[in-house]
Amino acid sequence: MKKTALNFCTLLLLCGVAFGQTLTQGDKEKAATYLDETRDGVVAATGELSEAEMKFKPAPDRWSVAEKLKHIVLVEDFLLQNITDKVMKSPPRAADRDTAKIDAMVLAMIPDRSHKAQAPPPVTPTGRWTPADTLDRFLKTRTKTIAFLESTPGLRAHASDSPLGQQLDAYEWVLFMAAHSQRHTKQILEVTADPNFPKS
Repeated sequence: MKKTALNFCTLLLLCGVAFGQTLTQGDKEKAATYLDETRDGVVAATGELSEAEMKFKPAPDRWSVAEKLKHIVLVEDFLLQNITDKVMKSPPRAADRDTAKIDAMVLAMIPDRSHKAQAPPPVTPTGRWTPADTLDRFLKTRTKTIAFLESTPGLRAHASDSPLGQQLDAYEWVLFMAAHSQRHTKQILEVTADPNFPKS
């Protein structure tokens, strides 16, 4: 009898861990909606700008809209590859991890521009793409990100270190990507609101 009870408790524990690592359809829909909204925000902020407007810099040491857009693309390409190659193959995440709290932290901290961050060299924008090419690349990458979110099982199963001082699972890294594009859309809107911004 004791052995049966022990086996039952073990089964409940394992089920609890598995449940905690499984996203609901509602979770995926929320993330997909956020990806859609932040994609549309990038397009609305950049899609109608002329080449002169895209290349305008508010100051010599600040990025233009075109450079900010390239940075968004470079980060999303990098993170999507990192999730596939590393995060999904990382050790299992802690069973008692508070995913709701960490999800909320990602959504609050990444778009918050009161915290400054320096882009590392691999995601620092260069002149390799035209503005139109960059926007097209962003849209294609975002489509891949949404497809990854919707088709990949086990997005809660593994976690890896992040700049936030917390390990993030694959789902949270997807939220990170969307929040990152929202952060830089805010910067783009600041550039276009600059009094010296060209009106063409």
